[in-house]
Amino acid sequence: LHSMGTRVFSPWTLQLCRSAAPPIRRPMGVAHPALVRWCSNEAGDGSDGEGRGRKRSRVPNAAASTTETPSTRGQMPTVNVASQTPRPSSLLALPLLRRPCFPGYYQMLQVQDEQVIAQLQELKRNKLETVAGFLVKKAPDEDSGKRALGEGEAPSGVDETEDQVHNASGMLREDVGRVTSEDELEEVGTMLQVLNVHQVGSPMPSAQLVVMPQLRVRRVPGTAPAAPAEDDPSLFHVQVEFPPDAVVSLDDDEELKAMHFEVISSMKQLINTSYHIKDQYDQVIRFYNLDSPARLADLVGGMSMGKRKDLQTLLSENDVKARMSSALELIKRDLEFAKLQSLVKTQVEEKVAAEQRKYMLMQQLKAIKQELGIEKDDKSSIIQTFRDAIEGKKLSEEVEKVIETELSKLSSLEPASPEFNVCRSYLEWLTTIPWDTLTEDNTDIKVAADILDEDHYGLEDVKDRILEFMAVATLKGSTQGKILCMVGPPGVGKTSIGQSIARALGRKFYRFSVGGLHDVAELRGHRRTYVGAMPGKLIQCIKVSGSCNPVVLIDEIDKIGRDSYRGDPSSALLEILDPNQNSTFRDHYLDVAVDLSKVLFVCTANVSDTIPGPLLDRMEIIRLAGYVFEEKIAIASQYLIPQTREQCGVAEDTLSMDKEVLGELITNYAREAGVRNLLKFVEKIYRKAALKIVRDKEEKITVTKKTLPELVGQPVFHSERLYDHTAPPGVVMGLAWTAMGGTTLYVEAAERTRVRVEEGEKKKDNGGETGYMKVTGQLGSVMGESAEIAMTYSRSLLRSLDSSNNFLESAGIHLHVPEGSTPKDGPSAGVTMCTGLVSLALNAPVNPVAMTGEITVTGKVLRVGGLKEKTIAARREGVKELIFPRGNERDYLELKEYLREGLDVHFVDHYSEVYPIAFANSIKLGLAPEPAQKK
Repeated sequence: LHSMGTRVFSPWTLQLCRSAAPPIRRPMGVAHPALVRWCSNEAGDGSDGEGRGRKRSRVPNAAASTTETPSTRGQMPTVNVASQTPRPSSLLALPLLRRPCFPGYYQMLQVQDEQVIAQLQELKRNKLETVAGFLVKKAPDEDSGKRALGEGEAPSGVDETEDQVHNASGMLREDVGRVTSEDELEEVGTMLQVLNVHQVGSPMPSAQLVVMPQLRVRRVPGTAPAAPAEDDPSLFHVQVEFPPDAVVSLDDDEELKAMHFEVISSMKQLINTSYHIKDQYDQVIRFYNLDSPARLADLVGGMSMGKRKDLQTLLSENDVKARMSSALELIKRDLEFAKLQSLVKTQVEEKVAAEQRKYMLMQQLKAIKQELGIEKDDKSSIIQTFRDAIEGKKLSEEVEKVIETELSKLSSLEPASPEFNVCRSYLEWLTTIPWDTLTEDNTDIKVAADILDEDHYGLEDVKDRILEFMAVATLKGSTQGKILCMVGPPGVGKTSIGQSIARALGRKFYRFSVGGLHDVAELRGHRRTYVGAMPGKLIQCIKVSGSCNPVVLIDEIDKIGRDSYRGDPSSALLEILDPNQNSTFRDHYLDVAVDLSKVLFVCTANVSDTIPGPLLDRMEIIRLAGYVFEEKIAIASQYLIPQTREQCGVAEDTLSMDKEVLGELITNYAREAGVRNLLKFVEKIYRKAALKIVRDKEEKITVTKKTLPELVGQPVFHSERLYDHTAPPGVVMGLAWTAMGGTTLYVEAAERTRVRVEEGEKKKDNGGETGYMKVTGQLGSVMGESAEIAMTYSRSLLRSLDSSNNFLESAGIHLHVPEGSTPKDGPSAGVTMCTGLVSLALNAPVNPVAMTGEITVTGKVLRVGGLKEKTIAARREGVKELIFPRGNERDYLELKEYLREGLDVHFVDHYSEVYPIAFANSIKLGLAPEPAQKK
């Protein structure tokens, strides 16, 4: 078996092995096709064979008697070796590293030790051809056969013949080695007749040793080795004895007979199962006499692929029945392994065959289609598909020229070329873009208004602007584009209104966000020279929507990023959002002009301060201030509750929640400008109700103000008013704008302990006076400057009101704005700070009024922003009297009537107009002086 490193020979090739001619050179472990197994008909153990055929054979160049009878003609010749073989008491021990030798098999052993080779050649020259082969107890390492010569390396001056290259590769096995003591050898071995020792060429020492195992031998332990050579012998002699086998007849032992035939049956199964050893086993079964149990066990051991330990156990076993049992176990293991090997082979072959069959059928189908004209070759079919895609389209001259050029280029390229796929992808984009496809706009203003009202409550500015856009398009009779930007706090419907606009106009809708976008290629595309290049978002939206006039929503435009390495996306938007330039927009990937002038761009932002000025100038700004209490009630009743009821599967008559509960939710749970948090609380109520309906089988659930905390928890907000009635002197309510909407903001001024002013605080003194002011509340630089301006004007005003009052010049004052963890900035708190300082200096409380406005050092009150949000915040806190700059009067009058209802608003140009309003009650009570008369 070449898998076990064993070569076996037939009788007619024995002479070749014994002759001086060099053996056939083949890679180790591969037998010549002409060589077949041959086995002796004797027991191989010194006893007479008990086979019934009594076959005789002759061994070339051997002193064995041969006899031929008519009954044995035509059969495999046998050799009577045991009776003719001498049995010396001392033999040279040959250590076997890989597996033991079983009697009756010619075997080829690989030797790589120079001293062992030399000693074996010396034995052959001295006509001492018999040695004892013993398996070493410890298995050799995997790299035991490696030599100092590197892998694939040949020494200089030596031609690399076939043998040299094979040896230099380091892959030759080593069957024979050396040991230092007889204790390293197994006790039972085999007497071997050395037939031939042929040394293979350089660069590494190697020899092929052909031996004939004859008899079992047992090593006598403790015998002193007699060295055959005086200087460093490689092998040593050991005392041996020849154990006899018991003579057993199959007719006398039924169990042995059953095992005997089971082994034969397993061998036949192994022949049919294992494709690897089928030819060699077939020769053995055909010519070998299988009647002797002892000889059959040796046959199994010689051909088995079992472990070296199991093979040595079989060789050492002296009892024939026990030996047969071990042989049966070995061949069963080989049979199971062969079955597994056959299964793996079958699975692999089936998989390969299925794939090959599918490939062949596909090729045949392709050839048949081409022959019938049903299908052309791949390249022609692809080119024809591109031509069909542009047929009937109105393309510009530039686009048509580029497509024709690319089609010509594609026809000259091979399909396996990488450039072919690049050109194909480019043509796919060019031919799938709807160059002349426009969706017809809806011209029915009433239908559009109903759609907008159906989706959103309020937002009158946005709805009116869309209806105006439709009216202009109807009058002009053509489709047009526009750039709108809706700025407002979160949750007011900026993003959702975009889809409603598309529905109202009858256009396709596409949305993408530019929040955190750093790469210009996301907008303008990648150049085709890059791997995986593709067009930008604008070209993608036109392709996906299938029209040249969709509604494109660019979300979070105020949060667009900037990267010095990958470019500035906001600068790229300058061309996209410019109606005078986007008609010839060029994407880096397409590199042809694309008309974006018919696209309606709708942008959203929370604040407009972070949008670059040139970009902001190209957009029409529509500000969404948020919703007041009445609007939130209507939105919750008309939109949020019906949607949530449908999503949760709760019937309308199962849960009841009146407006009083909604008012509690809006006031104490969802006070922000939008309705996003209000929707979350409504969903939470309906989820709790659904759980009660399913788990507790409740049929009717009523939500009241008393049970509301059980469903949504304790109130999140309380009143922002720090003082229920009149505030103490130095405290004034202001109005502020935030990204979440409007809010009230208190300003508190208090006198600090009169102590020596610290050097670090004197830097704010005015004219070297001892008065100073400490400002806290995490105020920004602009708001800090407003505090300084308010102090300057307050001192001037106080001198005009009461010349004897020098409080602001001499006292240490602490000015604080509550909610110190929240950053605050802006100039609109100037009037409020000035009022607080004057109130502290006069020790007079301020009327329950809220105010906003920027103040100058001369007392002038300037216009501020966010008036609608501030008005909504005042109404939410129940403040009825407001003070606004005169410059905001127009903004106030544009507010809806329900926002202005019940408010007493004063518009002022100068702080001298603020003083009599803010201190009206204190003036009446004599706590504050009368205002100075204007000259």
